[in-house]
Amino acid sequence: MRDGEINTKSNVSMVKDFVLLGFSDLPNLQGFLSGVFSIIYIIILFGNSLIIGLTRVDPALKKPMYFFLANFSCLEICYVSVTLPRIVVSIWTQDRSISLRACATQLCFFLILGATECFLLAVMSYDRYVAICHPLHYILIMNPKKCIQLAAGSWFGGIPVQIGQTCQIFSLHFCSSNKIGHFFCDIPPMINLACGDTSMHELSVYVVAMLFAVVPFSLILASYSKIISTILKLPTAHGRGKAFSTCSSHLLVVVLFYGSASITYFRPKSSHSAGIDRLLSLFYTILTPMFNPMIYSLRNKDVIAALKKLIFKT
Repeated sequence: MRDGEINTKSNVSMVKDFVLLGFSDLPNLQGFLSGVFSIIYIIILFGNSLIIGLTRVDPALKKPMYFFLANFSCLEICYVSVTLPRIVVSIWTQDRSISLRACATQLCFFLILGATECFLLAVMSYDRYVAICHPLHYILIMNPKKCIQLAAGSWFGGIPVQIGQTCQIFSLHFCSSNKIGHFFCDIPPMINLACGDTSMHELSVYVVAMLFAVVPFSLILASYSKIISTILKLPTAHGRGKAFSTCSSHLLVVVLFYGSASITYFRPKSSHSAGIDRLLSLFYTILTPMFNPMIYSLRNKDVIAALKKLIFKT
């Protein structure tokens, strides 16, 4: 069977491969969508690679804040590369099939990198907290060794749990259909395909989401509550404005990412719909990585100065 292979045994279907329906309900827009997604991918690669390059060559950006920003840009390239190239290829070739193993691999990397993003956003907020609330001890606290440890913890901290969660999702029995109403393999549409009682699996998803999303988000809120309290105590409006400007970019990225992702993963199974899930997923998987370089470059004087220096030097 081209679109999927299902072997029936004792009323339980064992799916060998899946079909990612993606945007198949928009047949007249396939060429337009492939072009748009290709352009978005190029923008993401170029914008985030530019930030990584600037932080490596410009001495003014040799600070902990920009070390984490470079890690974040690298993460965004990896994060979007898990889903977007396959979307473009499937639209061009009209081959939407994906093997069970490839689907599991895609979901596993997507979850690992998503956990990394949650951790890294929390680390970046901690960096801003130390810089604003403890400026005299900033260099001592955020020393190179500490920065590397925090970055490594963000990249590798979620791997064991997310591998376990992927194995748990794919231990489910998928029955009656192998068509995923999404443009990549994600947890909500995979659970929707499962037969039988999935309440324990949903509970597990919520617990992991609490650990990898809510806890880092709580740390971000705690950091920014201290930051705002400190900023409001500054004597001059210029000082307050400068302090706010260093945090506003990061805060905007946090709102975009957590806002769309939390709605997707914390809604009950009964309220999930393919259209809404796809729209929300577009925000935190594609649009946010595209906006990040613009947000950080247009709202950061050091990055703008480094970019101008590079352009004039070239």
